[in-house]
Amino acid sequence: MTNKIAIMYDFDKTLCTKDMQEYGYIPKLGMDASTFWSEVSKQTKEKNMDPCLSYMYYMLKQSQKQNRPIKRNDLFELGKDIEFFPGVIEWFKRIQEIGNQYHVEIEHFIISSGLKEIIEGTSIASQFKKIYASEFHYNEEIADWPNMAVNYTNKTQFLFRINKGTLDIWDDTINEHVPNESRYIPYHNMIYIGDGMTDVPCMSLVKKYGGHSIAVFQDDRGTCDKLLSQQRVNFIAKADYREGSTLDTLLKQIIQKITLDNSLQEKHLEQVNQICHK
Repeated sequence: MTNKIAIMYDFDKTLCTKDMQEYGYIPKLGMDASTFWSEVSKQTKEKNMDPCLSYMYYMLKQSQKQNRPIKRNDLFELGKDIEFFPGVIEWFKRIQEIGNQYHVEIEHFIISSGLKEIIEGTSIASQFKKIYASEFHYNEEIADWPNMAVNYTNKTQFLFRINKGTLDIWDDTINEHVPNESRYIPYHNMIYIGDGMTDVPCMSLVKKYGGHSIAVFQDDRGTCDKLLSQQRVNFIAKADYREGSTLDTLLKQIIQKITLDNSLQEKHLEQVNQICHK
């Protein structure tokens, strides 16, 4: 049995307080957030576009219109403006200490429709084993095309990659058969934390296969209550990552449960093997 646990996070409104483009990028365009997203939504419907490709295309259009090319380093620098929910900065060290207590290795992953370049510029980027997010392709440091678009349903592909340990996007061996006992991190060792409807496919899949899904909210808990009542998530909690918070306590209990369940499973397999070899 593996001694690894994967905690996977959405980013916008899960770890940070609003969509990441709203901290620095949109104001630099001379626009407000509601206008920016309204224009993106209008374009998405008129052109029948994927929502993630639509916002990335709109960014490219605006950069050309304003003669402000999108540069990788500029997006990276925007990561410094990100405002996190209470306790996020200290969260990872504390969770690892909990893992050490139960002799399990905790690996953190981002699965986000936001921009990878901005996330990589944040103070917490180094805490993640992998950051799966939308990103641009660059020609001499100038964004010219989407390199990756991570939308609602295709987020689930990264759960399969984490499950099998096929972590690189280019690696098409993801489709090869891997026995359950040989998988990198089984689904029942997974915890997914997201904020709403865009995370439903991932939260539902993790829950269905024996993992744990948590929907977090900032002020309005209406969406999270709906997801819980529909049994699409296991738990809901306020997006408060400080020690002693509901979310903090919940994670400790889930990690404890996973390690206990795995220990019982190992003992059961040992007993079965002993019987079979008599």
